[in-house]
Amino acid sequence: MDSRLKDKVAIVTGGARGIGAAFCEGLAEAGAKVVVSDVLDGGPLAERLGERQRPAIYVRADVTSKTSVENLVADTVREFGTVDILVNNAGLFADLAMKPFMDIDEDEWDRVMKVNVRGSFQCAKAVAPVMMEKKGGRIVNIASGTAFKGTPNLLHYVTSKGAIVSMTRSLARELGPYNICVNAIAPGLTMSEAVVTNPDWTGKANAAGIAARAIQREQVPADLISTLVYFCSDESNFVTGQTISVDGGALMR
Repeated sequence: MDSRLKDKVAIVTGGARGIGAAFCEGLAEAGAKVVVSDVLDGGPLAERLGERQRPAIYVRADVTSKTSVENLVADTVREFGTVDILVNNAGLFADLAMKPFMDIDEDEWDRVMKVNVRGSFQCAKAVAPVMMEKKGGRIVNIASGTAFKGTPNLLHYVTSKGAIVSMTRSLARELGPYNICVNAIAPGLTMSEAVVTNPDWTGKANAAGIAARAIQREQVPADLISTLVYFCSDESNFVTGQTISVDGGALMR
């Protein structure tokens, strides 16, 4: 049994479905106590983990709300005593429609920035005092390969994920003196349960993504877990400010 994260306490935002749910499963299998956080119902997932003797709770939280995020951290500390790991996974993508940037209105732009960028900022801000006090922790942000490719017709999303890469670097500088490592994962197009229901991301788009990879197959959420566990474990003690592309070799930098 993997025990690299034994007794570590991990918050996963957007953890109720798709990639976030896979992250919760993977962290639990590595020994972590998991807090499934989402505006969606993560209760069933937490219950399933509990049935497998993996300590887990569900806390409903909206990452765009400062109060909600602060309550999430407080509930986590109340239940498990601390926070060792934050996975900033909550974000808008699967439900977005591809369109020319001229057709993106201000409300949609602001909504994507509010969830994808401000949400990650607010979560990091809420957990940092806990991690700083004990001189240790891990923050893993979820970026995207689109930020490096300059993918067209999705300007708000691509811009938000470019911001996550920069946020990761700057947070790593600020939190390094407290032995807190901040890194990011940049997935390729991943066939999560929400993505496969959006016609913009199946068919030609998926085929093009596969063709661009050195390992030419669909990417699934499970492909991201080993990199996540690495970033959350002691194996990456001297790694911070980095963004690793996990996309089958579509990006090589």
